[in-house]
Amino acid sequence: MKPVRIRDFVRDDDNWLYAVAAYDNSERVGCLLRYIPDPSGDRIDSEGEHYRKVEFEEAFNLIKTKRPDWADLVQRIPLREITEILKPDERLVSIASSHSKVAKLVSELNLPNGSFGVTGSLLCGLGTDSSDIDGVVYGDAFEYARLSLQRAVERGTIEALDETLWKAVYKKRNPDTSYDEFVHHERRKWNRGQIEGTYFDLLYSRAYDELSGIRMMKGEVLGRTRLVATVTGDRYVFDSPALYEIDHPEVSKILSFTHTYTGQAFAGEDIEARGVLERHGSEIWLIVGTTREAKGEWIRSLTLLEDL
Repeated sequence: MKPVRIRDFVRDDDNWLYAVAAYDNSERVGCLLRYIPDPSGDRIDSEGEHYRKVEFEEAFNLIKTKRPDWADLVQRIPLREITEILKPDERLVSIASSHSKVAKLVSELNLPNGSFGVTGSLLCGLGTDSSDIDGVVYGDAFEYARLSLQRAVERGTIEALDETLWKAVYKKRNPDTSYDEFVHHERRKWNRGQIEGTYFDLLYSRAYDELSGIRMMKGEVLGRTRLVATVTGDRYVFDSPALYEIDHPEVSKILSFTHTYTGQAFAGEDIEARGVLERHGSEIWLIVGTTREAKGEWIRSLTLLEDL
């Protein structure tokens, strides 16, 4: 069996569907509950069963009540209790065959086989033709996908986000930065767009040969701080968590657990970040996104903001 990795979905024996949120899944899969059967739910699968989407806080409360042994930093499901694994790349052909906008995105990005997929409601068979498209790009293909998206927007075959949609994204993310600063960072990421009015984004996942040695664990909390540093490594700045290697006298890296601050800065840029310090072995890390809203926490590229 191929390893389970972030952006996959898994199903348990109650037909609850979970988004995989961790890479260290050899015995217990780290994930977040997303959809549960509900007769009054507005999502309907191919068998006619109704589901509803579960929000963040409710997911943790449901697990604490029904499966307390699965409760952790995320939900941790023993592999033996998973009844199905849904992989975005392996189901892409099936999804694209019945969804013209996904098919167009596949054509425009023109990525190698196995390097792209679709996750979220469409992967679970609970989407509609108007559902957002949650694209997943694996490993080194991500940089090519960003470039392909930029070129497609420039030639007019894919739509860029308009002002109304940017404001909607800003409201949803609700960051501790101004709207102008938020959009200035987002525009250069080239990981969002529209196809015939349907919003999509491109999410990163590591390739299978990059999964060893990754563990999701909480370190010793040392307190909050704000720091200024230079980014020295940006290979995984679009990952989850986003990983920024930095040049700083005390802190070796910054991890962002909120999508708002993925791809926020690149190697050679000076950044300002605020979050919670944690000790991990001999290293100290700054963690951004320690709460759902990440209030009082951020990453900003000071180098980029010189142009604002």
